[in-house]
Amino acid sequence: MARRLSALAVLATLVIPAVAPAQVGKALDIVNANVATEAELAAVPGFTADIVQGVLAKRPFLRQADFDAFLAPTMSPEQRKAAYGKVFVQLNLNETTREEILMLPMGTSRWVREFFEYRPYKGLAQFHKEMSKYVDEDKVDAMEQYVFVPIDLNTASDDAILTIPGVGARMLREFKEYRPWKAMAQFDKEIGKYVKADELARLRRYVEIR
Repeated sequence: MARRLSALAVLATLVIPAVAPAQVGKALDIVNANVATEAELAAVPGFTADIVQGVLAKRPFLRQADFDAFLAPTMSPEQRKAAYGKVFVQLNLNETTREEILMLPMGTSRWVREFFEYRPYKGLAQFHKEMSKYVDEDKVDAMEQYVFVPIDLNTASDDAILTIPGVGARMLREFKEYRPWKAMAQFDKEIGKYVKADELARLRRYVEIR
């Protein structure tokens, strides 16, 4: 009997689905421009007090290109490149443009080619696997903090949802309460009850229904 139970236990471990991995890169050296504190923004190279206040007033930025356009009138390309080593608006791997990839501190034409080659990305683990073919793990980790793959609203784990910048326990509960999600219009309606339109648009970037 004990042997039978042991065999069943092993079988159970084989059929339990794996927990979905995080889909938003873990921040190591940078802060997200849309959720960074005033003190964090003030520590960014080249950010004056006026720039910090401008960022706080203007955000959320729905794309890195929007953030770059906001900074361009007061910061040179070299200054912006240096700043992006500390602050950024994460790139959707399946939608980002060549120009946005080149804004990365490590952004080159080579990385544009490699990022594009493996589209569409199903998850961040795929990105990590493919980029690891070309550079060391620590460099892949550094790149990952600048990117994300949208989560599936109906299947994402709690841990994956909580990787979305600015999402905490309360919003996690709301994301899960309305499962199964049928359409993004439903997401707009239900989550729009709790946040303003600009914050809804920011959160919408990180999710999809597959």
